[in-house]
Amino acid sequence: MSDDLEARQRRHVLYTWSAQDRAAPLPIARGEGAWFIDHAGERWLDFESQVFNVNAGHGDRRIVDAIKRQADELACAHPAAVFEAKAALGEALARVTPPGIDRFFLCLSGAEANENAFKIARLVTGRAKVVARRRSYHGATMGALSLTGDHRRPPLEPGLWGVLRAEDPYCYRCPFGLEPTSCGVRCASHLETLLELEDPSTVAAIFLEGVTGANGGFVPPPEYWPMVRAICDRHGILLVADEVFSGFGRTGRWFAVDHWGVVPDMITMAKGLTSGYAPLGAVGLRASIAARFDDETLWCGLTSYAHPISCAAALATIGVYEQDRLIEHAAGLDPVLGEGLERLKARHGIVGDARSIGLFGTLELVLDRETKTPIVPYGKSATPGSVGHRVKQALRARRVHAALNGNFLFVAPPLCISAEDLREGLARIDDALTEATAGGAT
Repeated sequence: MSDDLEARQRRHVLYTWSAQDRAAPLPIARGEGAWFIDHAGERWLDFESQVFNVNAGHGDRRIVDAIKRQADELACAHPAAVFEAKAALGEALARVTPPGIDRFFLCLSGAEANENAFKIARLVTGRAKVVARRRSYHGATMGALSLTGDHRRPPLEPGLWGVLRAEDPYCYRCPFGLEPTSCGVRCASHLETLLELEDPSTVAAIFLEGVTGANGGFVPPPEYWPMVRAICDRHGILLVADEVFSGFGRTGRWFAVDHWGVVPDMITMAKGLTSGYAPLGAVGLRASIAARFDDETLWCGLTSYAHPISCAAALATIGVYEQDRLIEHAAGLDPVLGEGLERLKARHGIVGDARSIGLFGTLELVLDRETKTPIVPYGKSATPGSVGHRVKQALRARRVHAALNGNFLFVAPPLCISAEDLREGLARIDDALTEATAGGAT
């Protein structure tokens, strides 16, 4: 990236989630598949899929051309407008979402999808409280941030009242101090205790990420989701699956809940819905939930909801997933990623745990394996000279764009990546960890 271009941008544009003088801009000019090219013409492996959203890969002409055609035909419309791309998208979503989810409210982002699901849960049940996990991310708007259980929420508190916190299926650091072989999925069963203390008749919904995303990549035990579904059914509580991160093939299924055969009452989605080519989010609802609004007002909506260009991008993206069998491709690469991460764990003492599902992998970094001491305190960023900062610098030097969020190094490439490129990226991570920890992790 030219110094002049970066300076021009910094002069007038603020960076997200960063003190402006510490922002590390990402140089990107164009992309193709699992790679993008910077302004100097160098190729980078995109192991974060930009922001975990470019699931179909960079530069797919089918999506780009669909956007162009839609712009030529109908570039903007009232949110209540009727047009082909919108109707066809509803049909496509009904085809790929869990059975029983067949009505959709179209918005602009994952955060807004969760905001709207929050509103719908209150409107349908007449209850005010909701449950979310202690480590979770549901978005940055005030309602979604109130649901969120991480360090991004406290600087903006107080948020919405009535969010209860449940423990996570974090097996590496079990919140109950149990070993996986004897846990009895305590992280799910303790929800009953939480609900008893709060009175389940006051709780509208439980919000859970299908697989925990940016807060650690926790893949729950197989009994977890069915147990939570049964708890919700016993108490008349709506189950909302936040699949903004884990949806559209990231875990090797269309949605993470598909691994466990659970149908939520609502499912929120974004990111991979358009593969990042245009902003769009959606709330999928069971028909019985949506029917509530046949004769009652749905108090949700903004000016650009169900935008024609975004609908066209999403419809084309779903077509790419189906035509190229990218969901199946991601499932087929599951062992390649899993075995690669385990090799990194065996080679590097800084890797305390390795976990993965589909094309979503996590290396949890520690200073000491025996004590599981994290490389940075929870919610803190790596400081210059620290091992975390050295890992980031070593990855950038090897032209690997990967997310290092606190103690978690994520591997989440576009679903179109080849096994060869996946192994190449893991080899670069191997080299980066070796360089960053030369002389010991500090």
